[in-house]
Amino acid sequence: MEAAAKQFKKRNAILSCLRSTVLHPSAEMVRDMMRAECPDISLATVYRNLSLFKSQGLIQSVGTVNGVERFDADTRPHVHFICTACGAVIDLPDTAVPLSLGQAAEECTGIQVHSCQLTFTGLCRGCKRKKEQDDDVTVRKSGDLY
Repeated sequence: MEAAAKQFKKRNAILSCLRSTVLHPSAEMVRDMMRAECPDISLATVYRNLSLFKSQGLIQSVGTVNGVERFDADTRPHVHFICTACGAVIDLPDTAVPLSLGQAAEECTGIQVHSCQLTFTGLCRGCKRKKEQDDDVTVRKSGDLY
């Protein structure tokens, strides 16, 4: 009975961890975030529970970012943005993209849409700003050559 109680406690802690962040963490990130609360939690336990939560519809996979699967406890339809430079996963506001895309696809083609995952990729604000600064430095340096 004690083992089942420990398992239940860890399972709840993993789900609470996911629900408490907007970082869209990987399994490794979840384990690291939980170290203080559950120092003995293994990566295998985290993966096993994330898989269970996914199958139950409690969380969703955002996809693979830099070779690592990332997760989201917000299962409502919404759009993600993934920074190709730093790997940040950001929820876009509902006003950024009309969520009626599935309905439009149904009307145009006669199909029935059950779900849709829309993900934009590019540079987040911080990486875009850094790239612009780096580009500006490169232009000034190349201008010095002439």
